[in-house]
Amino acid sequence: MRLLLWLVALMAAAIGIAVTARFNPGNVVFFYPPHRIDMSLNFFVVVVALLFLVVYALLRAARATFGMPARVAAYRKSKRERDGNKGLRDALKALFEGRFGHAEKAAMRAAELPENAGIAALIGARAAHRMRQGARRDRWLAGVVHDNALKTARLMTMTELLVDDHQPQAALDAVAELNASGTRHIHALQWSMKAHQQAKNWPEVLRLVRSLDKHKALHPALSARLRELAYDALLSDSSHDAESILRVWASVPTADRVKPYVAARAAAALNARGLHDEARASAEEALRADWDERVVRAYRESAAQAGSPALLAQIEHCETWMKQRPTDAELALTLGSLCLKQKLWGKAQRYLEQALSDATEPRMVREAHLKLAQMHEALGQRDEANAHFRQCALASIL
Repeated sequence: MRLLLWLVALMAAAIGIAVTARFNPGNVVFFYPPHRIDMSLNFFVVVVALLFLVVYALLRAARATFGMPARVAAYRKSKRERDGNKGLRDALKALFEGRFGHAEKAAMRAAELPENAGIAALIGARAAHRMRQGARRDRWLAGVVHDNALKTARLMTMTELLVDDHQPQAALDAVAELNASGTRHIHALQWSMKAHQQAKNWPEVLRLVRSLDKHKALHPALSARLRELAYDALLSDSSHDAESILRVWASVPTADRVKPYVAARAAAALNARGLHDEARASAEEALRADWDERVVRAYRESAAQAGSPALLAQIEHCETWMKQRPTDAELALTLGSLCLKQKLWGKAQRYLEQALSDATEPRMVREAHLKLAQMHEALGQRDEANAHFRQCALASIL
């Protein structure tokens, strides 16, 4: 429709010009003595129009000629941008595909564009790291040291790659620089925790685990396992004496003190340093909060001296628990062992035989036979003692 209207308008204009020109008697005279040029007005209009078109064409040609260098430069810049952006896309695609050699080569092409150089360096560093090329990785990262806009990204990348390369101290240096800039986000805390774990800085691991738990950034199973590893390392340190192990145990939060794996490990550490009273107290506190066979075993190993009020109190506690858990083999073994130490022969035999009948682990079978053998030996019943010693030996072989 629009084309039809344009054709109608052009036809109307042509008709108008033809009619006007036909009945136009005007003349144009150019006089320059002794010369004189006469022409019709219509011819003059045509000449002026043609002259305008020629001048316009010449001006456009001159403008195009003078603007050629700028257009060539703009074209080259546009081509570099297209190539650089394509290289960046290719590098990311290859990195996600696991084609790390292609990713690094594409990152080199992308880095030719200044705007992409920083991001390309981070991609190249990750690709080189995956190929175990530490020197190339460090060169890539060194290229963006002075780029403040990418400081956080660079430090986070360094932390992640150094932790993966088992260089915890270098990773912690990157974390310290990151924290100095005021950046503290969850991902940084997670990698910082891994670096401290590799460096065996267990108090800091525990602090970071608690912080991440507040933000629900750790799976409960992972959090429990990390706490277990940290407390096991702290309490198992052979350099602790009785005083220092008490200081470590006092620094453990109440919520963690009653967890079975922590209480069992702490009781073992306290027993190893002769702190049986503290070991019994920690085990009893944990058993009141959450029943666990490991803590019961640690409670048995922290038995007080024969004839002491503490041992009698232990026996009373175990008898109370037996009423609540009459089929608990570990508890029966513990109660029988305590009664044996107190020389309550009848109770000791009854509970040890109950533990033997309910035992599900070879370890418990061996220990029950050994305790029964010791009891019969103390009573002078050598045949029964020898029989249990043989059963203990057989259980050890099996």
